Amino acid sequence: MALTRIGLAGLAVMGQNLALNIAEKGFPISVYNRTTSKVDETVQRAKLEGNLPLYGFHDPASFVNSIQKPRVVIMLVKAGAPVDQTIATLAAHLEQGDCIVDGGNEWYENTERREKAMEERGLLYLGMGVSGGEEGARHGPSMMPGGSLEAYQYIEDILLKVSAQVPDSGPCVTYIGKGGSGNFVKMVHNGIEYGDMQLIAEAYDVLKSVGKLTNGELQQVFAEWNKGELLSFLVEITADIFSIKDDQGEGYLVDKVLDKTGMKGTGKWTVQQAAELSVAAPTIEASLDSRFLSGLKDERVAASKIFQGDYSSGETVDKAQLIEDVRKALYASKICSYAQGMNIIKAKSTEKGWGLNLGELARIWKGGCIIRASFLDRIKKAYDRNGELANLLIDPEFAQEIMDRQAAWRRVVCLAINNGVSTPGMSASLAYFDSYRRDRLPANLVQAQRDYFGAHTYERVDMPGSFHTEWYKIANSKI
Repeated sequence: MALTRIGLAGLAVMGQNLALNIAEKGFPISVYNRTTSKVDETVQRAKLEGNLPLYGFHDPASFVNSIQKPRVVIMLVKAGAPVDQTIATLAAHLEQGDCIVDGGNEWYENTERREKAMEERGLLYLGMGVSGGEEGARHGPSMMPGGSLEAYQYIEDILLKVSAQVPDSGPCVTYIGKGGSGNFVKMVHNGIEYGDMQLIAEAYDVLKSVGKLTNGELQQVFAEWNKGELLSFLVEITADIFSIKDDQGEGYLVDKVLDKTGMKGTGKWTVQQAAELSVAAPTIEASLDSRFLSGLKDERVAASKIFQGDYSSGETVDKAQLIEDVRKALYASKICSYAQGMNIIKAKSTEKGWGLNLGELARIWKGGCIIRASFLDRIKKAYDRNGELANLLIDPEFAQEIMDRQAAWRRVVCLAINNGVSTPGMSASLAYFDSYRRDRLPANLVQAQRDYFGAHTYERVDMPGSFHTEWYKIANSKI
């Protein structure tokens, strides 16, 4: 057989689907997996899905040697030690100028470490975030490659065809930047995804618990929302979820799903990085805390028996008004969540000298990925208008949209509080907005307290310099 254009190692669900996508776009591909049955399974799928130019190999040497030079191999294996093991297996057969691409959810510093190690061996390295789940991998994901620009240029023609295609803005891939920037951007993308999912769950909870909407009504509401400014993959699938009946019993399946949320770590990394960079990200943090609390199922069941009672405010709710208010509250909260994510990326880009283009990131998230939404077009335009924008909230269009919705937003949060329904994401978003819009916060008192007990000093609003006051002595001298 002729040499293939590219190789892919790691044939779990994402790897199989991405390999088939590459083959379907006309690029002959070699595949390899340590468990050989996965190789055979992928080859069989390629035959069934249109005799695609995909070739399987059971040993790493044959696999690597089947690829044209300079060789490019994409890895899709579990982050951490398995990546290092796969690199060791592949690098033993690669030659100077060849390239390895890690397509997993890897910690960005691991990517930077590996890039340096590969450079010493004459190999190129890319860390490439891939978003869209198994469907995206098969039919067009959003891809975020960072690291060696030369390596990106090897496979740019493949990535441009394999990625999701958005009619008005092109392929959902771009060279992100140096080092681990691709992995970092994908990590924050996942943190924004946490926030998005939490806010949608809270909208559902308020409509169901306070508005008493049925699953049928919820399906109609979310389907209608998906025709307007909230048009997005997550709102679309939420509408679908409410329509599914339980095939194991009576009623709807969503009501039978256990209320414990899983996670794989990228949301936690995002929150940790926000703290490291001193960037406020309360909506994303609230979504992570909500997942932690959801995991305490047994404790929550026990607590519900202790804190029994009717927490309903008893006020009559106008269903139509509530639906409209929740829609506006969801949109306004979402602006805050994305603003926080973009600020984390911007701060890291500044720290590392990556020079990331935030508008371009919004563009490549418009298709293929989990957070794809029409809303991202507004974000791209905001950064196109002002590449140095300090915060999405102060973009003129977003500022006006928040002002137009803030009354509804406040009503929803107050209604939820008065009815004992937790809305940590919406509440955190509103608090973020209210803190950001005020020219004076009570931080003056916190600084005075710090100076009182620790002599940390403070600045004044009326004169320059650093000051310390003997607060205790002065206060006690008056007794």
